[in-house]
Amino acid sequence: MSEEGFEVHGPHDHEIEHASAHGGQSMTAQIAMFTAIIATFGAIFGYMAGATQADAGLFKNNAAIIKTEAANKWNYYQAKSSKQNLWELALDVAPKTRVEFYTTEIARYKTEKAEIKKDAEKLEAEAKEWEERSDHEMHNHHRWAQATTVLQVCVALAAIALLTRKEWLKKCMYGVGGLGLILGAVAYFHI
Repeated sequence: MSEEGFEVHGPHDHEIEHASAHGGQSMTAQIAMFTAIIATFGAIFGYMAGATQADAGLFKNNAAIIKTEAANKWNYYQAKSSKQNLWELALDVAPKTRVEFYTTEIARYKTEKAEIKKDAEKLEAEAKEWEERSDHEMHNHHRWAQATTVLQVCVALAAIALLTRKEWLKKCMYGVGGLGLILGAVAYFHI
């Protein structure tokens, strides 16, 4: 204040008065706060995208291991079938004294094959379940990745809104941020 009671306000004083008159909620503060919140959700969504992708890979790996076990069972089944076929052929040409032995062996191979087939089919069903879990996790991964990407666009819009001071960009930023949060909710609820 000067000696005559005349006071000159600078641009900074005007901004402070304006901010205090509007509850201290300047556009910069609003955007900064919104950006911090969105960035936090973006980090969480990014983590979830990575975690679901890793789970999908593990589930796919489990399916491949179990498919290999099933293939081994089917190979064993085929080997038993070949031996059974040889005994059936031998039965046709065998002397009568060996017929009972070959008949017993054929019955044994049929029983063993039935157990092997049951195990192989069970392994195939388990592998299919792992495949389905993997597919589900990849779908969910894509949802998390979409939410993360939309939130990254929101942060970019926030930076542009801060630089240009355009109110319509701020509204776009809020809309895109809301969309990103909705996509995150969709991923969370596995929709």
